[in-house]
Amino acid sequence: MTAPPGLISGTVFGAIGALAAFPLRLAAREVERQQGQLRRGVNRRTSHVVFGRTLLAKAGDADIERRVADERATGRKLISENGFLRLLGLIKAPEASALSRQSLLDQSRLAAFDLDLLSLFDAFEHDCEPYSFRDLILARKYAGLIAGGASWGAIARSVHRCGPVASLTAKSLNVGSQHGRADQIYLEGGQSELDGQLLFDLGSPDDETLEELFADAEAAEEAEHHEQAAALYQRCLAIDPSDAIAAFNRANCLRAAGRVNEAAHDYARAIKCDPGFVEAWFNLAGLMSDEGLDASARRHLQKAIALDQNYADAVFNLARLEFDAGNLAEARRNWSRYLELDASSEWARMAARGIQFIDLKLARMSG
Repeated sequence: MTAPPGLISGTVFGAIGALAAFPLRLAAREVERQQGQLRRGVNRRTSHVVFGRTLLAKAGDADIERRVADERATGRKLISENGFLRLLGLIKAPEASALSRQSLLDQSRLAAFDLDLLSLFDAFEHDCEPYSFRDLILARKYAGLIAGGASWGAIARSVHRCGPVASLTAKSLNVGSQHGRADQIYLEGGQSELDGQLLFDLGSPDDETLEELFADAEAAEEAEHHEQAAALYQRCLAIDPSDAIAAFNRANCLRAAGRVNEAAHDYARAIKCDPGFVEAWFNLAGLMSDEGLDASARRHLQKAIALDQNYADAVFNLARLEFDAGNLAEARRNWSRYLELDASSEWARMAARGIQFIDLKLARMSG
């Protein structure tokens, strides 16, 4: 079973949370075979974000909701784990269905917010519209559970413990508040908690360790425990030396910890793993600029802009670098370009003032 030709080609996927089905490394290999890319985390080149179901065990509802909202705001396409595997042709699509998202909402009384999150974490047979009649039955059950005090997250964490979610359509689901636990969903009047095993077990111990390490490293980085995060990312790289995101994240942590030379090395390592990694070129340019290596910073910024002409931050920083070097015409050209990308922020006002200053200076010089 394979995806239609060209469906994946050129697509850059970013994964938030590991896959429950099998290791990201194996998924990345299949994506690469179909001429796409899959990386942990998200960068400027990411067009599709896959939310792995193991995120449910690693993060609370509020954190997940924030990450989903952040990615949705960028305009990237959000995909559930099953939706991603169907796109790759690794699991079979459910039978044809005809219910629109709005129809499902109207008939189930499930809130749109809950429907979208439950869909993103595969609590339905389908991960997006059109939905099936079985999805409608599930939506009605979930609406009842939420009315009883359950959260979308409690439902999503519970339903995958019993195998295919479509099998729940014939069962009675109850929120566990009667047991003093509103975070669990129970079958048949609360007699047994949903339980079971994941459907796939294709990984090696290294794969399992890698997913755990990467999640722990991200958590340490978010908590600004930079040295600890750098050490954890280094362990990730020992298992998978080709992980550009781990190298990039480690470089950021090392830079924050003041370990400049090591940070530069890991930015370069990220670029070697993924030459199109725009943020790595940009951050390395910033590091070089901080160290007074302006020629190197200029080259790296020019590379970042060549890879992504709409990278406003890189354009602004290059303009400022040229201005400080006395290259006024180049500085003006880049600030003008910046204003095409951003016309209203504080940075835009700084760019406009920079252009005004250059124009006055050039006028005096020519007068």
